[in-house]
Amino acid sequence: MSRTRLAFLVLPCCLAGQAAGGGPPALAARDWPQWGGNPEHQGGSAASGQPPASLLADVVYDPFVAQEKAEANHELLVHYAVPLLEGSSVYMEFKSGSYVSCDPPGSGTPAPCGPDAWGTQTWNVKKLVWEKGALVEAWNFASDWKPEPAGGGLSNWEPVFHPALAGEFVYAPGYGGTVFQLSKVTGRVVARINPFGGDLAPEAFVAGGLASDRSGNVYYNAIRLDPSSPWTSDVLGAWLVKVAPDGSSSRVAFSTLLPEVPAASAPCQSSFVSGLPWPPSANAIPPSSPCGSQRPGINVIPAIATDGTVYTVSRAHHNGRYGYLVAVHPDLTPGWSASLRGILMDGCDVGVPPNGIPGGCRDGSAPGVDPATNDLPAGRVSDLASSSPVVLPDGAILYGALTTYNYSRGHLFKFSPEGRALATYDFGWDITPAVRTHDGTYSILVKDNHYEVGSYCGDPHSCPPEVPRYDVTSLDSDLSVEWTFTNTNPLSCERLPDGGIGCISDHANGFEWCVNQPAVDASGVTYATSEDGFLYAIGQGGVSVGKIFLDIALGAAYTPVSISSDGLIYVQNNGHLFVVGLPSRASPAPLPAKGTSRAVRSR
Repeated sequence: MSRTRLAFLVLPCCLAGQAAGGGPPALAARDWPQWGGNPEHQGGSAASGQPPASLLADVVYDPFVAQEKAEANHELLVHYAVPLLEGSSVYMEFKSGSYVSCDPPGSGTPAPCGPDAWGTQTWNVKKLVWEKGALVEAWNFASDWKPEPAGGGLSNWEPVFHPALAGEFVYAPGYGGTVFQLSKVTGRVVARINPFGGDLAPEAFVAGGLASDRSGNVYYNAIRLDPSSPWTSDVLGAWLVKVAPDGSSSRVAFSTLLPEVPAASAPCQSSFVSGLPWPPSANAIPPSSPCGSQRPGINVIPAIATDGTVYTVSRAHHNGRYGYLVAVHPDLTPGWSASLRGILMDGCDVGVPPNGIPGGCRDGSAPGVDPATNDLPAGRVSDLASSSPVVLPDGAILYGALTTYNYSRGHLFKFSPEGRALATYDFGWDITPAVRTHDGTYSILVKDNHYEVGSYCGDPHSCPPEVPRYDVTSLDSDLSVEWTFTNTNPLSCERLPDGGIGCISDHANGFEWCVNQPAVDASGVTYATSEDGFLYAIGQGGVSVGKIFLDIALGAAYTPVSISSDGLIYVQNNGHLFVVGLPSRASPAPLPAKGTSRAVRSR
């Protein structure tokens, strides 16, 4: 991604029968109906993934990629949905409408343009089906959903539009904090669900994607922003919303779920701004400013445990250092909230170089503190990220938060079902981990990037960059490392007009993993995408079992992977949806001339 540059700015199978008790039909165990595959967001499939041998489909779902990259110095700063899979049907986000480029790109003029005008786009849900070896459109629904306005902590990263499947319906985010209930068969609108009543409110937003439980209920976060100053004025409201299969809805305010947090007007710590190395002195106190009210992280998608408990993530509107994992009962009554503050103790002289040397804190600083605050480090809920909770097989919960003092790697937090902090791992930036169950326990699959940035600041003298390394790591249930797989590919490649691949050698240390949730199949193979433009299949022990090039090496928004019931891998790159697997009579034919690498050249 090269989000590192921003670091210091802050399937053929059918529906099962009717569920017991006459409820909605249950999705087959091998389908992928939502973010993370299941309500717990575990990212695992009961199917065995096909080897990445051929590109079986290539469908453009974002026609504005060239313009979007031009606005962002050739990087793609857009969050995308996971392909939703049910049998041989695919439900995917597609963009249409128009994109208003700036002149010149990146200048912000003539306003509004670029990210300031991203509301001119239209977000669609499109159903695709396999016919004669090709993915073809069955229906298209154009939503009136709009993303939150650019600015604030978004830093021009376009928020996610993310539908979900539940029972007989597709649910899609809509305008004003509403949700559309669509027929899976026809795409017809069954209902527009407005949990706020009355006219649609342009200042209200579906924040993040939709999640569904096993009874067909849908949950999502919603916020209401000040229309004239959405990021500098306090949030006007924040809610967790529940939609029942009959279209009825209920909601609970975040203020009810988090009654004991600092008040909106209370002072919250920010960061030192001068006096490197930090902290400026052993007793230095950082500046503070009003916290703002609690509201969800912009791209967070709730997770749902088997007992119906819903988990979401909250933060102070003006300060992501005051973040919480929140547990909510199925009837939307409060469960508990767990602060991401005061858990970590791996800052100065512990997880960064020793005090008094480059990269370390000021000599004499207290061990373990965050050099930017001179206090115990906080896991930060960043609106740039799409990290969402994961409920583990033992009922514990994972959440990946941002921390910048550890070379912008973030931290992964594990909490008990009662909200007690159990363990941490020193990578968690923008990752919803996948889970592999085995041998009476489980393993956790995460990307594990070591970015080429300084330990806690952007000054190369005080914080010289780390040597980069880019891993996929398997952790055990205690968050200890089991194995790693390192990306060592030095080549930047792109698909040529004739279908071949042209490359230059310009990444001596490999490429970042650009996946925000990997997928794990029934055999324990992990599928993940890298910024080098390849999909990788990684076996147990960190052994490569295959890879395939998609379209282009790209500094990209992180994108998730899904696996169909017949083992096809659905993956994204450069605004294209690719389907990867083995060609056979039961599967689509491979695309012509896509598998051969040509014209490899060195810089």
